[in-house]
Amino acid sequence: MTSVKTVGTRVGRALAAPFRALRERWRRWSRWRRALLVLALVAAVPVAALGSVLTMFRLHYSGEPSPEARTRGKDAVWLGHAWVDGRKTEADVQALARQLAGTGIRDLYVHTGPLEHDGSLPATVHPRARWFTDTAHRALPGIRLQGWLGDEVKPEKDALDLDDAPTRGRITASARQVLDQGFDGVHFDMEPIRPGTAGWLSLLDAVRPVTAARGAVLSVAAPQIDPVPGLHTAAIWLTDHGKWWDEGYFRETARRVDQIAVMSYDTSMPTEPLYGGYVAQQTELALAATPPGVDLLMGLPFYWADEPGHHGDAETVRAAVRGVRLGLGREDLSRRDFGVALYVDFASTPEHWAAYRRGWVDAS
Repeated sequence: MTSVKTVGTRVGRALAAPFRALRERWRRWSRWRRALLVLALVAAVPVAALGSVLTMFRLHYSGEPSPEARTRGKDAVWLGHAWVDGRKTEADVQALARQLAGTGIRDLYVHTGPLEHDGSLPATVHPRARWFTDTAHRALPGIRLQGWLGDEVKPEKDALDLDDAPTRGRITASARQVLDQGFDGVHFDMEPIRPGTAGWLSLLDAVRPVTAARGAVLSVAAPQIDPVPGLHTAAIWLTDHGKWWDEGYFRETARRVDQIAVMSYDTSMPTEPLYGGYVAQQTELALAATPPGVDLLMGLPFYWADEPGHHGDAETVRAAVRGVRLGLGREDLSRRDFGVALYVDFASTPEHWAAYRRGWVDAS
């Protein structure tokens, strides 16, 4: 009878034979040939990983949206600076009212800044702000007007230092200044804030009581969430640019505000299905990270560009809306504190508005 040990030895020799042959072949190769093989293997790893991620996005775009995944009447649109600097007239406000009629738009983020790098807000930046709030409140009953304040931030840019207490104090004073102009809320868009920045959270903690005391809204524009865990860390290490937030930091931001709008565009996705799948995944991640009672809005690209970070033929309103509906249906279809935010009025076209109405407002 053959012993177990003998069988094991024979199996081990049989399995080892191919590896010995490969080792001998490797030894016969030149250094140049070995180097080429190693480089090919190293290159294949990230390519395979990227392929897996893109496949994941494409799968997120599959299926049919639920008929219930449609506007809740809590959508928003970013409006450019022309509304507060004297370029717009009463006729423009009336035209805006007609454009918004029958949509789900409730909030207008009106560019009232930009902030100075020290956090202050010169009154000369928005000379017609009071005229706009008075005129818009008459023409657009039920619509909330939020003063959109922003600037670039350190450490990537030589601008706002959110970790500096006096700077945060001046930003808080700027928020009061905007509310004094008749706005119903304050909307912060400061970029690029790196996840973990304590000064950003401290700023929100300081401004929230100011808006609450006025019965006003505090909202923020937020980066996308890591589509792959830890991606923000790798991106900062490789490019020194913070594009994504981790879920934890997104959640810490969301619980300090009344409304958070995800800038779910400028994704570098090359096709509509990949972009739509990316938006679907972002919607699911953001829904999971946003506390109940906080409005979550997903950004729609109301502009066209053809550059590495934004392929206009891929990042369409049609694909974004379908992605939003798919993500909402999968993660939290019953959520009412949800909408989309349109970026931006001055670059939009009738086709953008038609796609928004068809895909989100009149969806069935």
